[in-house]
Formats: sequence, structure tokens, C-alpha cells
Amino acid sequence: MASNVDALDSLRVSLVSVDTPPFVLGFVVCFRQRKSMGDRLRLAIGVLGNAASLLLYAAPILTFARIIKRKSTEEFSCIPYILALWNCLLYTWYGLPVVSYRWENFPVVTVNGVGILLEISFIAIYFWLTSTKQKIKVAAMALGVLTFFIIIAIVSTFIFHDHHHRKVFVGSIGLVASVAMYGSPLVAVKQVIKTKSVEFMPFYLSLFSFISSSLWLAYGLLSHDLFLASPNLVGSPMGVLQLILYCKYRQRGVVEGPSKWDLESNGDRNKSKQLQLAENDHVTDPKCPS
Repeated sequence: MASNVDALDSLRVSLVSVDTPPFVLGFVVCFRQRKSMGDRLRLAIGVLGNAASLLLYAAPILTFARIIKRKSTEEFSCIPYILALWNCLLYTWYGLPVVSYRWENFPVVTVNGVGILLEISFIAIYFWLTSTKQKIKVAAMALGVLTFFIIIAIVSTFIFHDHHHRKVFVGSIGLVASVAMYGSPLVAVKQVIKTKSVEFMPFYLSLFSFISSSLWLAYGLLSHDLFLASPNLVGSPMGVLQLILYCKYRQRGVVEGPSKWDLESNGDRNKSKQLQLAENDHVTDPKCPS
């Protein structure tokens, strides 16, 4: 690949160095400018995609702050976080020089590396505060994901001996993982439609999921990498669906029980009303002495 690029560059230099017609020289200059602009645009979208993905992976912090405060996982599901961990592991491996050519996908490595740390933290908190039945389920799923990833890493390293076949192998599995990750909110979507409440579908998770998948779709198309672009063809519509449902059911708000302060206030109001009624009965009742 590198030799082809060097040969192409030497050909361009030879074309410019000899007596070339003006239209050929103009074509070469235009080609270089377009390539430079395309690389800059790709880099800019990659940086924006990194920022959006970091916000996406950090969005559950608010959810887990609530879980820690209440010391209960309530009706929240751990499936999206386990699938997100699987996705981050695969695409971190995909972007490393073992699979990709040198550091051509460095932005993919950085954001998914941070995502691995965040998702492990979320899964650990969920495991700590959930019920025993759910702990068994979470442990089984997490161990399954880690085992599967280790097998993929070993196969891609020792069975395939060139970057192209490694990218095809890891990218194909990563595509499935990404589709599963973007499809995991369907669990929350089903609950939203059933309860007509967005309490267990965090808004920022849906928003950053849409923004992140749209940016990585553009990055994959500009990089001519279908393994980066294809899963986001599912992620963007899923993000739109979640945002539509949130806008539709957000007026329902979060259904919570009355607080102690409200109960006490209502009790005081009821007592005052009862006293007022008793006084009125005392005044209007002719049998009562004045």
C-alpha cells in the first residue's frame, strides 16, 4: 500500500517537473487540493465524532448517580452497557496497528479505549447494587463477551496474516456488535411504549447516540470504510426513534411517590379543613348552645 502511494506521488512530481500542458498541471493541483480538503474534513469529523462518542459513553453517569443514591438498579437494564463494552473492545482492536494499517484509525482507538473504562465502571456499579438473580445474569453475559473477544483477538492475530483479511474479519464481527449496541435501546423503547413514560430512557443517552452515530457514519463514508459506516446506518434511525418517543411521552414525566413533606403538608391541610368544618357545624347547628 505504501509503495503504491509513493509511486503515485513520484508520478505526480514527474508530471509537474517536466514541460506539462497547463490543463494537466491544473488537474494535478486541483487533485492535491481536493485530497487535502478531504483529509482535513475527515479529520475534523473524526474529532467531532470522538467528542460525541465520549459524551455518549459518559451519558449514563447521571443514571448511575441516581442508582447509587437510591441503592437500587430499579427497572434499568444492564444489557445496553454490556453490548457497548463488547462494541468498544472490538473497535479498539480494529483500530490498533495489529488489524488496521499503522494508525490510520487512531480516533477509533482513543474514543473506544475510554469507552471500555466507562462501561466497565457502569457494569461494576450495576453488579454491586442489583439483586442476586440479576448478578448471575450480568456476570454470565460479561464473561461471555470477554471470552468471545479474546477468541476473536487470537484468531485475527494468528490465523490471518495480512491487514486486509484481519480488517474484514474483525470489522464484520464489529458490525454485528454495533448493530446490537444501537438496537439494545429497543428494551427501553418497549417499556416506554408500554408505560407511556420516559423515566427509564435517559434523554442524553438518546441524543448523543444519534449525534455520535451520524458523525461516525460520515467518517466511515469519507474513509471509504464500510465497517465503520454500515452500523451507523442503524444507529442514526434508532437515535431518531428514541428522540421522537421522548418528545411524545416526556409530558408524562417521571412517576414518583409523594414525598414525606407533601404527606405532612396534605395532612396539615386536611386537619385545618376538618377544624373549619367542625366550627361551621357548631355555628349552624341550632341544637348547640351559643
